[in-house]
Amino acid sequence: MIRNIVFDFGDVFINLDKEATYRELANLGIDQVTDEMLAIAHQYEKGEISTDCFIDFFHENFETSRPGLVRAWNAILLDFPKHRFQFLKELVASNRYRLFLLSNTNELHIQWIQNDWGAKLYQEFKNCFEQFYLSHEIHFRKPNADIYEFVLEENKLNAKETFFIDDTLENTITAEKLGIKVWNINPQKEDVTTLLTKKEFNL
Repeated sequence: MIRNIVFDFGDVFINLDKEATYRELANLGIDQVTDEMLAIAHQYEKGEISTDCFIDFFHENFETSRPGLVRAWNAILLDFPKHRFQFLKELVASNRYRLFLLSNTNELHIQWIQNDWGAKLYQEFKNCFEQFYLSHEIHFRKPNADIYEFVLEENKLNAKETFFIDDTLENTITAEKLGIKVWNINPQKEDVTTLLTKKEFNL
């Protein structure tokens, strides 16, 4: 029986355009993503470097404007459909599950979301979860196994009673290896609001 639900954020609740940042970076003259750039991005997602250091890396290496880089970085973020928030609130009201959010989210992205949504909506959303885990705050990052082990151990969760929803396959593969039940959601064809009807959830 499922007692705990762990949700990803992007393309589960908030819509994303994952190619938008690459397009905007290309407009700034950065048309190739190198291994070094990915490593810097991963360090930033884990909170190992500050926002200023992250922006400075691109500014100094590619002579981009800082405001232009921030706009490009945040271009991935889109809207938060109201029906998903309503579903989440109904799930909370049912009092049947412990709810957690686990997201690879960096400081710039969460600041954009807070500004776009406003403080009231953001806090209301955050309050739906027992724990609201953002990678840059807890210094772990999916798909590494240690982030799932951290969530399980800190909250004394039984993996077999825990269900994890994420749009990235490698993230769900790692969680599944730890005994967590998973749904690798396809945001083009599926919606989190169908969770309770999913065969995987009811096994």
